[in-house]
Amino acid sequence: MAKQVMLTAEGLRQLEEELDYLKGERRKEIAEKIKIARSYGDLSENSEYDDAKNEQAIVEARIVTIEATLKNAVLHDEGNTSIEHVHIGSVVRVENLRSNKEVVYKIVGSMEANPMEGRISDESPIGTALAGRSVGDVVEVEVPAGTLGLKILEISR
Repeated sequence: MAKQVMLTAEGLRQLEEELDYLKGERRKEIAEKIKIARSYGDLSENSEYDDAKNEQAIVEARIVTIEATLKNAVLHDEGNTSIEHVHIGSVVRVENLRSNKEVVYKIVGSMEANPMEGRISDESPIGTALAGRSVGDVVEVEVPAGTLGLKILEISR
């Protein structure tokens, strides 16, 4: 049995939009690149053709990945969740006890994670450590830079 993938409504929408784009517009763009590259003649020494075929393979692999994700997706209903504990869909404001800086994380499913935007996976070390915790709790997390102490200051949606 395939692993279930937790998604927020926003994450589900984004994946569906990406899939539509890849299956429609993107496939047409690549087909046109392949058609043009074929017109250059000898395919054995045609780097444009090779590049287009590689691009096609990457897009097709991404389509398969998204389709499998959507097939195994479990939608997390953020509207019925409390703000008493951290879970998928929570926005958590924490204090880094080493630097005394505040950081805000949104806990999302692994397919939606984007650490540069503060969107961390529920399966990441920080996401796992925060899961189920409440305001005022202090957690220690093993990260590549060592042990990180985080104090939960606020939980919202």
